[in-house]
Amino acid sequence: MSEAPAGNPPVCPGPPATQHGPTRFRVPRGAVDTHAHVIGTPDEFVSGRSYTPPPAPAANYIAMLDSTGMTYGVLTQVSVHGTDNRLMVETLRAYPQRLRGIAVIAPDCPEKERIALKNSGVVGLRMNVLYAGGGLDLGQIETYGAICREMGWHLQFLLDARDLVTLGPRLAKLPVPFLVDHMGHFPTSAGVDHPGFKVLLSLVRDGAWVRLSGAYRDTVDGFPYRDTIPFARALTEAAPDRCVWGSDWPHVANWHVMPGVGDLLDLLADWVPDDKLRDRILADNPQRLFGFPAAG
Repeated sequence: MSEAPAGNPPVCPGPPATQHGPTRFRVPRGAVDTHAHVIGTPDEFVSGRSYTPPPAPAANYIAMLDSTGMTYGVLTQVSVHGTDNRLMVETLRAYPQRLRGIAVIAPDCPEKERIALKNSGVVGLRMNVLYAGGGLDLGQIETYGAICREMGWHLQFLLDARDLVTLGPRLAKLPVPFLVDHMGHFPTSAGVDHPGFKVLLSLVRDGAWVRLSGAYRDTVDGFPYRDTIPFARALTEAAPDRCVWGSDWPHVANWHVMPGVGDLLDLLADWVPDDKLRDRILADNPQRLFGFPAAG
């Protein structure tokens, strides 16, 4: 798993300047990159952040989608912008047919603001408890679940799956669909038999969604992240209709090998060897969750 160098908050590198698609399979029409960020300039960042990333403008993200064969994209509010969703919303409005968004809001966010977010293309909320910035904590799970139910949204969690041993029962009671990010942001050294990973498998069997992503966050062996394969395959077997894939572009808070999106897509060929199932994970499943039209 990536560890930050000394410094507060440490500066992290940017993604490769050029991108390419996978070499091991053809990306299906209608494919969705379900997890990426647009990032502004340091003067717009919250002070209590965990890292300092370089800017990642909308044009660069759209160019990445085009270069890798992805039809649609989902932007997730990045922690360094806290609950200020303006840059993400501006990008959603610029590409309304192609992008959707996952916002981060305060629990007392006014209804007028929530409606404006929905009208801009926001389809869910995120609770990120691993990186400072949003001021969120897991004590507010039920509050955010109620907000999502009212707005017709789903809820996403960036957490460590080892914590699901205690959190799992609360998540299971949520009144809305929910998704666990980066395969549980779970170190592969803990093993597929870890109680937390077993709870994750149980949750997805019972209806939760999971994002096959973040290999460089979960690995202990490093690039090309082959130690993540058993975890991805176990999750895919548990919930073939509720797995989605995300690039995690521009790969913030990663200080080791900076992968290209094509590298991560090629890894998906190992995670999901079956072509038809991989196409479902890339296109059919995320189109359903994020509200994209099928691209025939």
